[in-house]
Amino acid sequence: MILQQRIDCLGKLGNYMLREEGAWADAKQKASYENGWFIPEFIDIATKNIAEQFLDGEKLWAWADHYNLVSNSPKDPAHPQHTVGIVMAGNIPLVGFHDFIAAFVAGHKTILKPSAKDDALVRHLIGILVDWYPQLNDAIRFAEILKNCTAYIATGSNNTSRYFEYYFGKYPHIIRRNKTSIAVLTGNETAEDLERLGDDVYLFFGLGCRNVTKLYVPAGYDFEPLLHALRKYNYVAEHHKYKNNYDYNMAIHILNNKFYMTNGSVIMTEDSSIFSPISQLNYEHYFDRHSLLSSLNDIEEIQCIVAPDHVPFGQAHRPTLFDYADKVDTMAFLNSL
Repeated sequence: MILQQRIDCLGKLGNYMLREEGAWADAKQKASYENGWFIPEFIDIATKNIAEQFLDGEKLWAWADHYNLVSNSPKDPAHPQHTVGIVMAGNIPLVGFHDFIAAFVAGHKTILKPSAKDDALVRHLIGILVDWYPQLNDAIRFAEILKNCTAYIATGSNNTSRYFEYYFGKYPHIIRRNKTSIAVLTGNETAEDLERLGDDVYLFFGLGCRNVTKLYVPAGYDFEPLLHALRKYNYVAEHHKYKNNYDYNMAIHILNNKFYMTNGSVIMTEDSSIFSPISQLNYEHYFDRHSLLSSLNDIEEIQCIVAPDHVPFGQAHRPTLFDYADKVDTMAFLNSL
């Protein structure tokens, strides 16, 4: 396929995802059965964003143009075609799909290893592409063990990254580790701002690298409006997996006689760590916002910063094609092969 054809078929896939056809609805239901964290609401949010932000034809063309990809001959792209092995994570629905899209648009073959936690959605969408375009059957494959690839992209935890380094380190690679996101508040946020911040905190039960797990607030900050606004998501406390985490973390705070605040669905506690367990939101006071933001830029574990002059409230889970995991430019890497 030349670039025009590749973008056209991705655009067609995006339209398919937005139409909610029977087979796609069945695949989403299957994904929800296979992973208790993938509730239908969160699957819909994740897949809709992928369809609108990653699989829109105009946005794909702007992305391709940024990297000077061309579509002027059947031999497109100009550089040799490679095979890229992709190990996908499974913490939120289709979290690894951006890597596939990048490799596909760049003109490479792919061998995919989806996470067992997010298998149904990936296999369904790739199956649809191959059904529509049988010539892709050899260009997109699944495998449990990734071998004979030119390059590798692997996403996992800090622990699994050591194994990835061992197996893939001698090849061109991107290996991703634990990341999280933070929010910097001024104390002047409106009730609507705080409700939108709730999206950044609660969506996907806090399991994504773009979930806010730490707040920085000015000295003397009044938490009551924030706790009230976050009640928008109190229904997540009815989810058994989330509830188990909430009850466990609450018990730890009580046993340790540690100060905390809660609205019934999230525990807020003062803690210097930017990472927090499921159902907990850490916070820390600051005195100089400019100095704080300067220091946060040096923390490599931060995926994004939610603040008025950074990622807007409520937009952390609406990344664009240019918002790369770990802030490593995947497309530039693929074009450098």
